[in-house]
Amino acid sequence: MKLLALETANEQCSVCLVNDDQPVFFQLDNQAKAQTRTLLPLIEQGLQQNDWQTSQLDVIAFSRGPGSFSGVRINAAVTQALAWANDLPVVAVSTLQALAQAAYRLQQLTQVTAVLDARMQEVYIANFVLDAHGIMQAVSEEKLLSYAAAQAEIQFTVVGSGAHLLQPENTFGDITPTAQDIASIAIELAKQQHWVSAEQALPVYLRDNAWKKIPEQGKP
Repeated sequence: MKLLALETANEQCSVCLVNDDQPVFFQLDNQAKAQTRTLLPLIEQGLQQNDWQTSQLDVIAFSRGPGSFSGVRINAAVTQALAWANDLPVVAVSTLQALAQAAYRLQQLTQVTAVLDARMQEVYIANFVLDAHGIMQAVSEEKLLSYAAAQAEIQFTVVGSGAHLLQPENTFGDITPTAQDIASIAIELAKQQHWVSAEQALPVYLRDNAWKKIPEQGKP
């Protein structure tokens, strides 16, 4: 199975290619908010290095959110375009689940509360536990909550960009999901054909009024 995984739901951009469960390409670009310039070149780089054509892919996986509004839109739009053009199925992976998977990959944490900074004095939050296949699975609903309300949702070690907002002394705030984590989750789902068509590869924002002016986001 040839799988392409994309992650732009945070402020960085990464691409991963997997062939029969083995990663054969991974590239991360840490330029903040540069996904529109870097995603397609990274995909092309990975395909060329492996002498693949897009038509040879079996499935595309992407980080569907919640996360950066523009980043989530870019990820979904590129995924849909590639899937439509090549008649490929899509695996949509939660950004919070990918964050939890990153915590396992980087720190061997098997129970985490994944928290992403949602701006406007809010966070995206959910709890995850490692399953028998080495995949972090949700044990609570994904939510968009105020800092105070989110405190009551914490069950495990807090990780992610919103960690310091709930626990100022937290040491796992620098854990960020990449396309590697999207791929790890998507491979298991693809084996079970838990995928959707291109038109169903939709972003998840959790916030209804995602378009907010900069001053309303609590940014300087």
